[in-house]
Amino acid sequence: MDFPILTTMMLVPLVGAILSLFVQAAAARRIALAATLVTFGLGVLLWINYEIGGAQWQFQERYELFAGFSYALGIDGISLLLIMLSVFLMPICILASWEAITKRVGEYMAAFLFMEVLMIGTFAAQDIFLFYIFFEAGLIPMYLIIGVWGGDNRIYASYKFFLYTLLGSVVMLVAMFWMVAQAGSSDIPTLMQYPFPPEAQFWLFLAFFASFAVKMPMWPVHTWLPDAHVQAPTAGSVILAGVLLKLGGYGFIRFSLPMFPDASADLAWVIFALSMIAVVYTSLVALVQHDMKKLIAYSSVAHMALVTAGLFAFNVQGIEGAMMIMLGHGLVSGALFLCVGVIYDRLHTREIDRYGGLSINMPYYALFFLLFTMASIGLPGTSNFIGEFLALAGIYQASSWVALICTTGIILGAGYMLYLYRRVAFGDQKNPDAAAMGDITPREWAMMAPIAAVVLWMGVYPESFLAPMRADIAALDAQIAASAPAGDADLVAGEPRAQSANAIEYDAHSAEGAH
Repeated sequence: MDFPILTTMMLVPLVGAILSLFVQAAAARRIALAATLVTFGLGVLLWINYEIGGAQWQFQERYELFAGFSYALGIDGISLLLIMLSVFLMPICILASWEAITKRVGEYMAAFLFMEVLMIGTFAAQDIFLFYIFFEAGLIPMYLIIGVWGGDNRIYASYKFFLYTLLGSVVMLVAMFWMVAQAGSSDIPTLMQYPFPPEAQFWLFLAFFASFAVKMPMWPVHTWLPDAHVQAPTAGSVILAGVLLKLGGYGFIRFSLPMFPDASADLAWVIFALSMIAVVYTSLVALVQHDMKKLIAYSSVAHMALVTAGLFAFNVQGIEGAMMIMLGHGLVSGALFLCVGVIYDRLHTREIDRYGGLSINMPYYALFFLLFTMASIGLPGTSNFIGEFLALAGIYQASSWVALICTTGIILGAGYMLYLYRRVAFGDQKNPDAAAMGDITPREWAMMAPIAAVVLWMGVYPESFLAPMRADIAALDAQIAASAPAGDADLVAGEPRAQSANAIEYDAHSAEGAH
């Protein structure tokens, strides 16, 4: 294309954020909605012009700022899909906040728009330090959204969110400096191809893992998530579950697997163990929740555990499945939080027992809620089915036992989601105030109908989403294939493994340098 579309996609919400700070509340809402819709339109243009089967990195922009740091942007199919997820959910978040947010509206809208800038930048950055800036700066607007516009216990939740997610990233920054000094470049595509010393990969992997595991979040560093979701406003929960949890998975795909393949293979048993615990434990915890938001938050941990297991299965099906789960979960979990927000705005409680029989007085709401509930448990024909099917198929190739344990998460997921839906939508109407609530408004239709359409689109024709990333995932699989564990027998800690292609390449690289 003839213009820098990625930079433009970041400039539009940035300008909108600045304008929102200096206008009245009504104007701030309109500016935010207009900015996010324009950015979504640019995203559609990006999707249309992305050449499937073309160059791996497209829409590249590069400006050298100073030695060792450049403003470098570019996307592959994986980045494209995650950027589209981000720009699709942002206008919906603005609509969700239209009436719910009444104080400091300009600052609230500016925080969301600034967060959109940072999310796009994270997925498009091609300089490792530029990635780090975008990746970490995203903490700031979400910290403010929870801390200023959250619930009664918002200060505790915002501090917990900030400290958990920041701590691991300091270690990652130190590792980045070492990597750049070792490879002589901060360019991410260059670093993805550089053969880092096998003995150093272990420590580099742990440094990045410390940050990405918290962002996912993986068990046992997941405890910040339920508190953050419960205290965040509805739109904050939507974007947190929809996009921000995907930053950890994107980090594993972009950094851990291609840059540290040997360490990733050696520590795959750790990832599988944590994922299995998360799938079972958080699903059981979700079953006993009384707060709807907390139940959905624990379900998110279980779903993201399938993502980590799929990524470290070291095969195409596992990685494709993990990506499809990230996209599907981003849509469905965001929609479920919207469903909670719709009735919370009417009754101002998230207690499950305060509702019941809503299908009588809110039939359209109950229909949307049913669709998203079915999608969450992986009903065929909805977005999550294809991702979970592919991920489990990939995990099974790596370990039948891990696949068996992870499959129990699907069964438990059906249990807690159907139990939630039955108590909210069916049964007797015990509370007159809940029975008197009106059905969804035109604004709420505009929030949920687009997500419902895409959820069905992904379920009926997943090729639309698989095609852009297929070549990139195949290239990643080819790069890490030599390091892949052999199967169940190789998942035991300390099991010796044949020297990988990465180690051989590094030895040859070192010998050439010595010569």
